[in-house]
Amino acid sequence: MDFLRSIAIAASGLRAQAGRMRVISENIANADSTAPAPGADPFRRKIATFRSEVDRALDARVVALGPVRTDPSDFRVKHEPGHPAADAGGNVKYPNINPLIEMTDMREAQRSYEANINVIGATRRMIQRTLDILKA
Repeated sequence: MDFLRSIAIAASGLRAQAGRMRVISENIANADSTAPAPGADPFRRKIATFRSEVDRALDARVVALGPVRTDPSDFRVKHEPGHPAADAGGNVKYPNINPLIEMTDMREAQRSYEANINVIGATRRMIQRTLDILKA
């Protein structure tokens, strides 16, 4: 039963990190977007959160993607008077997204995802080795 528990915990980590990568990808895709109308707010950076859950069937604590929150930091503002999204002062608001931070977060999520895959692989090898020992 411990093998199933470790696989379930790692699988929950895979799902949570995959959701985090989707949120980060959305941020990266919208990094240079502007507001749909002059003076309106552009896309606001989203931040993935995690929450702990209990899998009662396996009696294990697992992780899940929690609510996706918005980053309250200020938008980037550039003075571009000819831009269609410029306000009356000629300023254009851009999303509060720093692509370098997003890529760093993406790499961290990717490494966590890979670590969970390694846990599942190691557990599968232990199960196979146990079956081989029982056959002998």
